[in-house]
Amino acid sequence: MAIIEASVPLFFLLILVELLVARRRRSAVYRLNDSISDVSCGILSQLLGVFTRLVVLGAYAWCASHLSLQQFGVLPAWIERVPFGDGSIPGLWGIDWRALATWTVAFLLVDLAYYFLHRYSHTVHVLWAGHVVHHSSEEYNLTVALRQSALHSLFSWVFFIPLAVIGLPWQMFATCYALNLVYQFWIHTREIDRLPAWLEWWLNTPSHHRVHHGVNPQYQDRNYAGALIIWDRLFGTFEPEVEPVVYGITTPLASWNPVWANVHIFAGIVNNAWRTRRWSDKWRVIFGHPGFIPADVAVSGAAKMAWPMHAPQFDPVVPRSHQSYAGAQFLAILVAAYLTLVNAPTLATHEIATMLFLVTIGLANIGAILEGRSWIAGMEFARLATVAAAASVALLRHQHVLLAGSVLLASVSSAIWLMGIRKPAAA
Repeated sequence: MAIIEASVPLFFLLILVELLVARRRRSAVYRLNDSISDVSCGILSQLLGVFTRLVVLGAYAWCASHLSLQQFGVLPAWIERVPFGDGSIPGLWGIDWRALATWTVAFLLVDLAYYFLHRYSHTVHVLWAGHVVHHSSEEYNLTVALRQSALHSLFSWVFFIPLAVIGLPWQMFATCYALNLVYQFWIHTREIDRLPAWLEWWLNTPSHHRVHHGVNPQYQDRNYAGALIIWDRLFGTFEPEVEPVVYGITTPLASWNPVWANVHIFAGIVNNAWRTRRWSDKWRVIFGHPGFIPADVAVSGAAKMAWPMHAPQFDPVVPRSHQSYAGAQFLAILVAAYLTLVNAPTLATHEIATMLFLVTIGLANIGAILEGRSWIAGMEFARLATVAAAASVALLRHQHVLLAGSVLLASVSSAIWLMGIRKPAAA
């Protein structure tokens, strides 16, 4: 998805703009710990996506090649050429209108498929287990748009198979889907109130999407739209924004660990499916509504429900020195992950996998530091030692000397910095 990767600098520029606007208005929409957690989830999603994307697009491409109606002469082939082309195809204002119409239909169909994917991701437990990552922040700002699941795509691709059956080429699907996701970035803000009424009627806007992220009873499981809110209006899931929105999930995550954010609902599903005795209940735990709890599990007290409407936000107090250290390590990991994504086509599989492993450990450690966990210092020293050892090996082999030397210096400096700050209070 080169479109998403190319949009990353724009995303961070808009985050900076939102932060400056919020400060000027003196509105508290950002917290360091929450924002780092948001972007950490996005980093894991993109890095693991290097591998999962091959599975998802591969499955789609296979279906488009072997199951499409074009194979049986039922439908004509899609026009894949770019509507704003090189001028070789004449058209008014230099636009290939037939191609533009085809791409418009493709975008609408992808947006419609996304609506149903999104809707069922809130009503089928195993799908919710992946999608919940995006909803588990208790803030609402542009970094929340980056808070995406690393595992959800492994389940969600089946909703786009009907598009493969009608022959939509995988390149068009991937482009339209990426554009749909890029569109959704800007609607994750509280700094834009409402757009003109005619736009609010057709488009998914910040106001509509704030409702979707609310745990207020009337807001839950509403406004599933991707780019166009008309699908919610047509299918009866639209809800306007009226009262102030309370953000988060009904059972708060209470963690800054992006790994736990990705797996905690899956862990609950496995636990409840194992504990319940009836096979029908095991099935419902996995594929039923996320709110379903088997009677024998509920009686045992294994399932607990919290209600966050009036609960304080999860915001552990940690020393500023630890926040500074965590912030610096996060920036270093962010740069390393971005460079990995940009250069992924030229990297070996084991190199990307190694970076994914190191980044995952680093982000998990940062989350623990921001939670004030007393045991994290040893794990962080071990991580820094591992990174330093890898850089040393590269230097000895005269591989990427400048980069390896910089990484080694940063690791040693970080270890010295870590020794210089006092231990967090016991968790």
